[in-house]
Formats: sequence, structure tokens, C-alpha cells
Amino acid sequence: MLTDKWYCVNPYFYPMRIYPLSEGNFSIDSTKVFIPFDGDIQNRPPGSILVQVQPFVVVTEKDIILLDTGLGYFNNQDILQIHANLMAIGIDPSSVTKVFMSHLHKDHSGGISYLHPQHQERFISFPYATYYIQKNEYDLALQSKSASYISEQIQILEAFSKVQWLTQEEGVIDNLIHYKITGGHSLYHQVCWIKEQGDILFFGADVAPQLQQMKSRFVAKYDLDGKLSMEWRQQWWEKGQQENWNFAFYHDIKVPTYKAM
Repeated sequence: MLTDKWYCVNPYFYPMRIYPLSEGNFSIDSTKVFIPFDGDIQNRPPGSILVQVQPFVVVTEKDIILLDTGLGYFNNQDILQIHANLMAIGIDPSSVTKVFMSHLHKDHSGGISYLHPQHQERFISFPYATYYIQKNEYDLALQSKSASYISEQIQILEAFSKVQWLTQEEGVIDNLIHYKITGGHSLYHQVCWIKEQGDILFFGADVAPQLQQMKSRFVAKYDLDGKLSMEWRQQWWEKGQQENWNFAFYHDIKVPTYKAM
């Protein structure tokens, strides 16, 4: 259950709160197909890895910010799963004000839009929010032949008026979200820090997807540049310990968030 995993960042001292929006555990191999997996981790299919898929919603004093959008599938009540997860913690999906995308691989961008199960028409998932997306990443996603990208899920953005195309390597959004292109996992992968009243939340997406990877010199074969990703993780882990960051881990099965002390 979602409520078994959500974690509130020091609610008695800071206004900022973070909630993982778990879509479940999945096995994935070289085919890039995400297969739901409920069994023992030791019994996963040969050649596959086991990951959690969990976007995050961050509630600040003035905003409700979504960090990536999950796989974009419907549950058995014909409700978009990320919408159901938001409603389960008392957040109306229409109240989301910002959607920050780390990159556009399908397990992160599937919920940008949805295909209506009855009408077969595609709609933007968060019509009252502003989407923040690296323009170079979007162009790459449309041109790529990789199974990691599904252009049909994201092309609707071209007709959506509330898209802020990010064109700089790093910058600040509304004096709240600090972003930076890192590469590592994919060419234009970006991370962000949300800073409010002295509290810092770090979202490293697929360059920093799991707590254990932060603590070890791990080079992932699925990264575009695994060594670069490892170097970034080492820098962030060290600085995060010094500055007491809150970490959000998109693919961690056991530890969605971690408070550095």
C-alpha cells in the first residue's frame, strides 16, 4: 500500500513534505519491458534487474510539485495509477502546479499524458500544471529508435500551452527548484534540488536511483556513462551528508526517501 511507504519530511519544523507515489515493483531486462513482479527478489527472471517505479509529489508552501510521472498505466478501476496514488494521500491531481521531468524514458514519462480507455483520445494528465522539460531531451526522445522512449506519450506537449522548455544546462525555477543537466544515465538527464526554508530535497532520478548505489562505487551497465554517474553519486552523497539533504530514490524497492544527518 502507498501509505506504508510515504514519508513526511520533518512536518513539525518545515512546510515542505514529500510523498512517494509507488506504482509497484517491476523486473526489466534488455528488452526494456517493465513486467510487474511480486515474487522473491532472488527468483526474478534471469538477466533482469528488479526496480521500484515511484514518482514523488512534493508539497511546499505555494506549490504541489510532481517529480516525474511514472509508467502511465491504469488500475483495475480505470483510473490512471498516478492519479489514484495522489488521491490516496488526499491530493487532487488537478491541484498539481508543477511537473518536473528528469528525462523522458518511458518509466518516468508515461504519465505525462494518457489514452482514454473508452474514447481512445489522448489527454494531458495534469492540465493545470506547468511542465518543465529539457528541450534537447524532448527532441532526442522523438528522434530516438530506443525502446526506452515512446513518442506517442509525449508528443502532446507540443500542443500544450503550459510547457516551459528548459534550454540551459542549469538554472532555477521560481527561486525554488534548482536543476542541472548531469548526463550519465542518458545524454540530457537532469536532477533537481528543491530548497525551502533551509530544507533541501534532492531528486537524482536515474543517476541516483537507489540508496545503496550512493554508498558504493557502483558502475551500472544500463547507464550511458556509468563512471560519470558513479562520480556524481559520490559528490552528492558527500555534500548531502554535510548539508542534511533529503534524498528521493525513484527505483529503490525498500528505501524511497532518506534523511542525511
